[in-house]
Amino acid sequence: MGRAFEYRRKSKEKRWGTMSRVFPKLGKVITMAAKEGGADPESNSKLRSAILNARGQNMPKDNIEAAIKRASGKDAQAIVEVSYEGKGPHGVLLFIECATDNTNRSVANVKTYFNKNGGEVVNNGAFDFLFSRKAVIEMEKTEGVDFDDVELELIDAGLEEFEVIDDMAIAYGDYKSFGSLTQAAESLGVTIKKTSLQRIPNSPVEFGEEQLVEIENLIDKLEEDEDVQAVYNNIA
Repeated sequence: MGRAFEYRRKSKEKRWGTMSRVFPKLGKVITMAAKEGGADPESNSKLRSAILNARGQNMPKDNIEAAIKRASGKDAQAIVEVSYEGKGPHGVLLFIECATDNTNRSVANVKTYFNKNGGEVVNNGAFDFLFSRKAVIEMEKTEGVDFDDVELELIDAGLEEFEVIDDMAIAYGDYKSFGSLTQAAESLGVTIKKTSLQRIPNSPVEFGEEQLVEIENLIDKLEEDEDVQAVYNNIA
């Protein structure tokens, strides 16, 4: 998944995390999760994960509670999840997930970003066999917890792949195992930094540094949009 590239992306995400535009995006995810599975995080693993991720971005408690309350209001009924697929500079494949109350605005914006940065939006479904949807849990090294033991314990919960990078570990499983993997990791006492459903490329492609600069410029534009929740790529 392009470790050097992903490291640069995460560094930017850390900086972006201080910007006010991040909280509304996190709030949308919380509202949608509460709308879908109820306002109790104990019985709604998707909401519990959304709250965890929001706290990881230092989202205030009042904002989180307000986002949960919005799930029962009229505004929540207008928010829908939509996705778009496109080919960017140098043939990179991009999968864009949005949460929006205006799909016409969202698709128009996404098409503009691609058109201005050497790419094009393609028909939905074009990348169905090129990306796999996975449950992903990112964990920090915790005193007294051995990652080898964690890996073994998570197998019964649906673990497919376990990767350790310095003091971090990343667990991957089928998207249907999201709830069981998250609950199992929580029970092991590890420090969970983020949980998510991601689109993982089945056949990653290598790009040169100069090409990555152009690709990253398009990804930046997409991620800055208020409706865009995540952008996935096929970079090796």
